[in-house]
Amino acid sequence: MGLYFCSMKQFCLIVGLLLVFACKNKEQKADSLKNEQFSQEVEQLLDNVIKHPDSIGLRVQLVDALDSMGKFQLAMVQMDSLIKKDSGNFGLWFKLGSLKERSGDTLAAIGAYGIAAKIYPTPDVLLTLGNLFAETKDSRVFNTVKQVAQMRLGRTYQSHCDFIIGVYYARTGNSSSAISQFNACINNNYGYLEAYMEKGFLFYDAKKYPEANQVFQTVVTIKNNYADGYYWLGKTAEALQQKQEAINQYERSLALDPNLKEAGSAISRLKN
Repeated sequence: MGLYFCSMKQFCLIVGLLLVFACKNKEQKADSLKNEQFSQEVEQLLDNVIKHPDSIGLRVQLVDALDSMGKFQLAMVQMDSLIKKDSGNFGLWFKLGSLKERSGDTLAAIGAYGIAAKIYPTPDVLLTLGNLFAETKDSRVFNTVKQVAQMRLGRTYQSHCDFIIGVYYARTGNSSSAISQFNACINNNYGYLEAYMEKGFLFYDAKKYPEANQVFQTVVTIKNNYADGYYWLGKTAEALQQKQEAINQYERSLALDPNLKEAGSAISRLKN
């Protein structure tokens, strides 16, 4: 279905639906929406929500549609409206956290996931929260992951716990502990590609290129169509001054993922 600009009448309906602010704020927000484009599906959802403003299901559908379009701010306006009506709903807080995370607001995502975890501490929300703690070097990761480990849900969940702690150590500069955790992760799940990649990055950053190369070789053995694995094989080969091997690996990477601009740039650099 094609996209089209909102008519003035439709635009006013959208503003009336999405914004419950003072008139001045409405006018400011309206200016930012003038060039918005919406599909017929979203237009229909907007009309339905206007007709049935108390329908949680319709509003969630609208959130999902806006999310799929990358309209995170508009989706979050809808989420705020839902949460005001049902602030104890785990699912709404988890969805808000996901929106915040994809929009790049990591701190707000941590806040939303944290509230969801207090309402209903499922392993998935705890692991999601733990991952953000790890990436932001927040030591709260240990207590969060510990809660999951204590649930004794099996090797798969234990591998996630080990991986997240490994990421924390990697981000905080404790390479030896990070590698130990990534090895523990792999012992519980041999095919955990992210653990191999993180381990390889650590070897590469430490200029241990043969070790890094061995790790990335394992990655493409496990998954032979993994573009990032070949790209990093190219980088390690280049670091080892194996020019033709580097070109070959970069070309494999680019063939699998034409959007890997870094691989294309590397090929051009090495061939010139």
